[in-house]
Amino acid sequence: MFLTTKNPFFRISFFTTLLILVVCFGSCKNSSGNNEEKTSAEREDTAVIAARGVMERLIGDRAIDIHLELIPAEDSLDTYEIEAKNGDLTIRGTSTVALTFGFYQYLKKGTHSMVSWSGKHLNIPNQWPDYALESATSPYKYRYFLNVVTYGYTTPYWDWDRWQKEIDWMALHGVNMPLAVVGNEGISERVWKKLGLNNEEIKEFFTGPAHLPWHRMGNLNKWDGPLSDNWQKGQIALQHKILDRMRELGFEPIAPAFAGFVPEGFKNKHPDLEVSALKWGGFPKENNAYVLPPDSPFFEKIGKLFVQEWEKEFGKNKLYLSDSFNEMDVPVPKDNPEKKYDLLAGYGEAIYNSITAGNPDAVWVTQGWTFGWQSEFWDKPSLQAMLSKVPDEKMIILDLANEFPEHVWDIPQVWKTHEGYSGKQWVFSYVPNFGGKTPYTGYLDMYATGAIEALNSPYRENLIGFGSAPEGIENNEVIYELLADMGWTSQEIDLDKWMKEYSRARYGGYPEEMKTAWEKLRGSVYSSFSPYPRFVWQLVVPDTRRKGSVHDSKEFRRGVENFLAASEELKQSELYRSDVIELSMLYLGNKADEFYKQALAAKAVNNDVKMKEEGEKAINLLKDIDRLLESHPINRLAPWIEFARSHGKTKEEKDFYEANAKRLITTWGGFQEDYASRLWSGLIRDYYIPRIKQHLFDENFNSDDWEETWITTPGMTEIAPFENPLAKAKELVAKYNNSNN
Repeated sequence: MFLTTKNPFFRISFFTTLLILVVCFGSCKNSSGNNEEKTSAEREDTAVIAARGVMERLIGDRAIDIHLELIPAEDSLDTYEIEAKNGDLTIRGTSTVALTFGFYQYLKKGTHSMVSWSGKHLNIPNQWPDYALESATSPYKYRYFLNVVTYGYTTPYWDWDRWQKEIDWMALHGVNMPLAVVGNEGISERVWKKLGLNNEEIKEFFTGPAHLPWHRMGNLNKWDGPLSDNWQKGQIALQHKILDRMRELGFEPIAPAFAGFVPEGFKNKHPDLEVSALKWGGFPKENNAYVLPPDSPFFEKIGKLFVQEWEKEFGKNKLYLSDSFNEMDVPVPKDNPEKKYDLLAGYGEAIYNSITAGNPDAVWVTQGWTFGWQSEFWDKPSLQAMLSKVPDEKMIILDLANEFPEHVWDIPQVWKTHEGYSGKQWVFSYVPNFGGKTPYTGYLDMYATGAIEALNSPYRENLIGFGSAPEGIENNEVIYELLADMGWTSQEIDLDKWMKEYSRARYGGYPEEMKTAWEKLRGSVYSSFSPYPRFVWQLVVPDTRRKGSVHDSKEFRRGVENFLAASEELKQSELYRSDVIELSMLYLGNKADEFYKQALAAKAVNNDVKMKEEGEKAINLLKDIDRLLESHPINRLAPWIEFARSHGKTKEEKDFYEANAKRLITTWGGFQEDYASRLWSGLIRDYYIPRIKQHLFDENFNSDDWEETWITTPGMTEIAPFENPLAKAKELVAKYNNSNN
């Protein structure tokens, strides 16, 4: 989108600048030293034009009125400055992202506006309000975002339009180090062809699109595949757009690298090759991966080819992700420590060498999730061994899940146990969501304070980043707004003050009812954490493997009621209305769960009358919840299906993608059934309600057959949303609040 203005001088300078950029891009885009080869004036023009582009895509021509200035950085740390006087708004920053984040801070605090996944609340006046000079410097070089599995649980079927919105969201929220792994399979297909595999041997290696994250981490092969040639070409083209925009904005994207996993066809072609078979997720042997030993010459050869093919297609990259043993047993002897440590050191060295063989300037990035998840194996000597042969400055550990040690695993935080990862660079991060589950959960107090301890620790020197790595996004939006702000401060955030600013920006006001609502929500659902918040009616019967529940306390219910009581003042806000639907859904979903649990209890004692009575109550309430959600901007099955089908060129392809997308959020595969369950309109009426109906009332019900039929049958039923969903939400909450049932 081009800037427009009536000022002829600006028009000349803009197109002159654009010409400079085009010439530089043509000569420099495949150079490892892009930024160094530009003059300081060119760098400034590039940064300012890119930042203004983000602003213009959000607020249109008003972006032209903003004065943007690039300022020098100290210690390579981003700084922004905001100032507005007499209608003139000036944003200064050390980078494009510093400018966009500073602008977003002004939007939130100066105009009471917000940009979120579920919509926007833009309150842009004709004249920019005055704003006293504000300056802030991020204590982190990097602000990280995304998780390997976000590319399955949320983004697998996104198109460029949706990715463009997400990249702008990242820029506004201060992110400069995103994970960027689209197109991985198209590149690896070329590598395997160079190594002598035929098309059939390569295609059977890959999973379906929604399951690719677990293929990339060596957890899973073949499942729900293969990938078509159209898919591979489309993803390569999409990744070009993603990376071009990320680099335009000054991001340092993390690209995928080889992690040692080889196709069965490669193993068969080299019968003398010793590989280790891995196990994961309850899948049969045919779906599990084979990993090369660290001393195999193929490790470096394949890794080098992958990086070279990636950079041949997409240009030079610095950061490369490789995760070899995510949630899997490492093939080393557990009863021979000396040999174990030697092999771990060999794996670390082999992975690093396989990346730098393709690009000597590359830095190996790895997720630290498994170091906590398998903390008994990854003790201090074991991790030190794996890191021992990698230069400190050539490795970054994403310390993903800092809420899990205390609240789930009952162990010390991993960065403390490993003393800042033995001198390696590391990123402090959280995993606020598992599987893209919809219910609210999380400790706001922890998110507002937790990283400060690390910043004040002896390991600060090599702590280079802060971020979030949710398995699925488009949920729990308050958490991500808070974490974005935490990436730019070395002090704890005052949540009382922050919640007032948040509510004014998101809803346009902070009446007493909203203040009380957030106090109660902070003291209940946002003072708890569950990786598996699911209703029993989503599971049919309680899950004994992954235990969890949706928060349902008296304080939470009162918080919802207070939230709804603010409707007269805030009902014009799109984001208020969408949050009302979400909160009401959770409130009513818990009531439906009560009815359904009573129906299950009656079924267990053969009380058919009681079972039918309670079951019908649950089903009728779920129908209302489903219809209420039909008005929500995100929590609907229809967009998920539409995104999937949009990638198909033929009806057969469209049906395949739809089935793959449906499978991930329902049966998944292995023993992951209902892991990624969502509270979505369409999914409730077409999947959850019919399934619990048949479980309760049909003794001959075969759930596996029924689920597979639903997954592979294209389409979904349609339903008209409530004419006034806000009024209906208030009516339903009042009804079940006053109900004695």
